[in-house]
Amino acid sequence: MTFQDGGRFGGGRVRSQRGGGRGPGGRGGGRRGGAVGGGVGVIVVLIGYLVFGQDLSPVVDGLSSGGGTVGGAAQEQLLGECTAEQANTTRECRLVATVDANDTYWGEVLPSLGVGYVEPDVVEFTGGVDTGCGAASSATGPFYCPADQTVYLDLGFYDDLQGRFGASGGSLAQIYVLSHEFGHHIEQLTGLMDAAQRGGTGPESDSVRIELTADCLAGMLVGHLASTVDPDTGVTYLEPITEQELADALSAASAVGDDRIQAQATGTVNPEAWTHGSSEQRQRWFTVGYTGGSFDECNALDAAEL
Repeated sequence: MTFQDGGRFGGGRVRSQRGGGRGPGGRGGGRRGGAVGGGVGVIVVLIGYLVFGQDLSPVVDGLSSGGGTVGGAAQEQLLGECTAEQANTTRECRLVATVDANDTYWGEVLPSLGVGYVEPDVVEFTGGVDTGCGAASSATGPFYCPADQTVYLDLGFYDDLQGRFGASGGSLAQIYVLSHEFGHHIEQLTGLMDAAQRGGTGPESDSVRIELTADCLAGMLVGHLASTVDPDTGVTYLEPITEQELADALSAASAVGDDRIQAQATGTVNPEAWTHGSSEQRQRWFTVGYTGGSFDECNALDAAEL
């Protein structure tokens, strides 16, 4: 994956936090709805459910107490403007560029669906962070909080994705991960998030359907990045995506499939505990979006089959 020469991506959209402490207030407050996403914290909860037969969500919710500065506030700064060359070589600038690309693409697509696009906040952090959905730590992995309409991630998750979960890595895989969380924001804006019953588990549950929809929406974004023009520079975001780059994105989707995670953790697969979908499903729904699927075709909540 290569950002197009001449690209320049505006800073000021991503907050970078170091040292734990209090997170941003965001647009909302309190605990109005749980976070959604595909990170390591979800995996911790899943393993706890499978192995111990109990819900470990409170453990994950309190993990930030061990990762931050005791009694201190997080140090925060805004990530600055980046060039295409920087986005091709550093994670922080790739994050800025991917946020820019999502803003442009969804800002064009959503009005055609009769929905206005509202930019989500984006927080890149290490240690712990407080959110509208509760406390989290770096162990939680990337997630979206509907209550404050914010995407949270620790860039170190990309190392876990390769080292712990066996994904092939690559820059397009990183774009997929972030764009999946943006997909949850699109679900929030379009009403899909509120329509879903997100507390259940199982292969046909709304929890799985919401995650597969976000995978498909990420595929839509990725599939259009080589043709979406940045209005500030007049060049497309990406050069044409290669087969290897696409394979990297699909590898990331497969690595966080429920069946694969269960098999690695326990040696067995229990579909009734699924919250995100199988590896095959996650790859397939991403591909639906990537190969030209529409928003309606990406709506797994209404799909007869997953």
